[in-house]
Amino acid sequence: MRMRKKKHSAERIAACSDFLIGDPALFYGRSRDIFGNDAPILLEIGCGKGDFALGLAERNENSNVIAVERIPDVAMFALEKAKADFERRKASREAEENGGAAPVRDNLRVLIGNADYLSDWFAPGTFSGLYINFCDPWPKKGYYKRRLTAPGFLAMYRKILKPGSILEFKTDHGELFSWSLEQFAAAGFEILKISEDLHGEADLSFNIETEHERKFSAEGKPICFARVRITSGGEG
Repeated sequence: MRMRKKKHSAERIAACSDFLIGDPALFYGRSRDIFGNDAPILLEIGCGKGDFALGLAERNENSNVIAVERIPDVAMFALEKAKADFERRKASREAEENGGAAPVRDNLRVLIGNADYLSDWFAPGTFSGLYINFCDPWPKKGYYKRRLTAPGFLAMYRKILKPGSILEFKTDHGELFSWSLEQFAAAGFEILKISEDLHGEADLSFNIETEHERKFSAEGKPICFARVRITSGGEG
């Protein structure tokens, strides 16, 4: 179902411009300028309203996170969460008595755009990790190339990720999951972990929930999960 247009979305996005990558092409080959440092950069494609990206940035304070969302009215929520979280932590830090506290973490940016163009925006080897959560399954056979785990996308990921980087994939769509595992194998990616019922795992300390994940899990739908290593060669 199409999301209803949000009122004043452009103004709300503009109010969070410090956390928005407005024109990613400007940073091709110099991604360090986005954050002002050389820390590793993690990428989430299809960040939705931003819960996962926020959790990823918090858990990886020594890395930077770029969260990509195609729909502006959805990305708006991710931007507002990023801004509110930063301002909350900044106010808390300023209230501390010891003035020698470390700088407040500022390692999350949101990019509004289509993942098809990632290799136009980012130079080879830009990213150190990739996360794809509950993407559109595009179930019709004629649309398979649009799936974010299709061969064309895997080839692009191999290009923009450093060799040996980790890709994590979550979905509630069993057929997409099985098909994606086949594509990972065909691309020569090393499959490190597979679960067809993630929330049935004994140890979930590594997991960061998304908005969709909480909804699907509450409905009793099993969550499928795969972790693979991006190799430097292969068919992809």
